[in-house]
Amino acid sequence: MKITKGSWVRIYDIVLEPSDRSGQLPEDTKKVPLEMWTKGFLLQDAMIGDKVEIRTITGRRTEGTLVEENPYYEHDFGKFVPEILPIGIQLREILWGGEGDE
Repeated sequence: MKITKGSWVRIYDIVLEPSDRSGQLPEDTKKVPLEMWTKGFLLQDAMIGDKVEIRTITGRRTEGTLVEENPYYEHDFGKFVPEILPIGIQLREILWGGEGDE
């Protein structure tokens, strides 16, 4: 599927290979590349997997492999934890001496 110039996309690039990383990093970190995912506006028509250039919201131009069109956040803060619910009530009592129902 062709993605047209000007579309909002996410690209991927390897910034540093493991051999180029600092020797002061933890062992498990040294073994993997430093990766970058960046969002921006596509500067030419392309297909997923193509090497492309984008312009970010701040105007910076960067290159990488096109991985996604119209990226969005898929994370959340997890399931409801009932033990956390009283924290707000307790905090209000500590800070303002009551439940703040006025």
